[in-house]
Amino acid sequence: MPAERWLARVVAVRPEEVRALLLSFAYFFCLLAAYYILRPLRDEMGVAGGVRNLQWLFTATFVTMLAAVPCYGFLVARLPRRRFIPFVYHFFVANLAIFWALLALGVERATVARVFFVWISVFNLFAVSVFWSFMADIYRSEQAKRLYGFIAAGGTAGSLAGPAITIGLAQVLGAVNLIVVAALLLEAAVLCVTRLEPRHEAAPEARVGGGALDGLAMVLRSPYIAGILLWVAFLSIAATVLYFEQAQIVADTSSDPAVRTRIFATADLAVGVLTLALQFVATGKLIERFGVGPALSLVPLVFVVGFALLAATPVLAVVIGFQALQRTANFAISNPAREVLFTVLARDEKYKAKNVIDTVGVRGADAVGGWLVTGLRALGMEARSLAVSAIALAVASLALSLALGRAQGRRAAAASIRA
Repeated sequence: MPAERWLARVVAVRPEEVRALLLSFAYFFCLLAAYYILRPLRDEMGVAGGVRNLQWLFTATFVTMLAAVPCYGFLVARLPRRRFIPFVYHFFVANLAIFWALLALGVERATVARVFFVWISVFNLFAVSVFWSFMADIYRSEQAKRLYGFIAAGGTAGSLAGPAITIGLAQVLGAVNLIVVAALLLEAAVLCVTRLEPRHEAAPEARVGGGALDGLAMVLRSPYIAGILLWVAFLSIAATVLYFEQAQIVADTSSDPAVRTRIFATADLAVGVLTLALQFVATGKLIERFGVGPALSLVPLVFVVGFALLAATPVLAVVIGFQALQRTANFAISNPAREVLFTVLARDEKYKAKNVIDTVGVRGADAVGGWLVTGLRALGMEARSLAVSAIALAVASLALSLALGRAQGRRAAAASIRA
């Protein structure tokens, strides 16, 4: 078929993989389009609530994650995959319906806005973590290196569609009614999940089993999984420092909520364009050619250079350009490479340990980063001191990147021999 021949030119896909690949692409597209419709609303609510109070919202998000992870672990242990994945997304859709009603009616708008900020931060990590756990469950390590770049491009296309919808329809529908559009996209993602399942009927009904807190124990007893957690945590703290600096500079630039929302949405759109171009033509080839470790190293390198520039010139153009570049490097190269790390884990580790890393690990690091910024600012330190701290974390992440890449290669080789 012409479509399959075109696809083969872009990604090294085999005929029997085409259907699953396209459904995976569509699944991630719907998921991130929904999130990126909501993201500018979250960022504006965070700025409107006061840049100096952001650390409290990050801490509230971390506490919420601590409560949510055991609930998720309980579901994973007791429900088969074909049931617990749709359940998670239907739950989020129900949450969106509640937020839509509260915001449309104007009920305690300031309080609802703060809760919405926290909820979006939780939703994003859980929804994406479940997606990549599913991908690690249905694709082997060798397939992941070839196909994850294209699959990630589905999310990037969604990250382009989301801001475009927000920019184009916010005035027509109203910002609150965009929540309904996001909910419909989440339901479309569930449809993709159900279509993917029949192609993998050998094991989907088997329950993962175990306990609700197994994921924490898995992280603690495995140096490999703990290394992934540290890599994620170091870069998340650095990204939080950058987020706070961006929020401060944007707040100093304009006091108009509409202008600030447009700045955030425009940055998201720029990231999407750059990332999509790389993912379609380069991601899979780069990971296959250079390996997982060097691919993981790209974002730490960007942080080192970017924070050095930001310390020298803390202006809007620099912070937006830096944010766009680090997110592009992360989404296009380092994030697909990071997800390859999980393909060599046991099935229960793919869902439980990975979820702990993607949720508690990331939001815990966000909270640490938020209080780090607050503490340094309280001591009278500003952009330059914050940049030095972030550069140190990025250097540590660079060393971890190479070590994790070597460990993944050894595990993948061992699994291939056993097979």
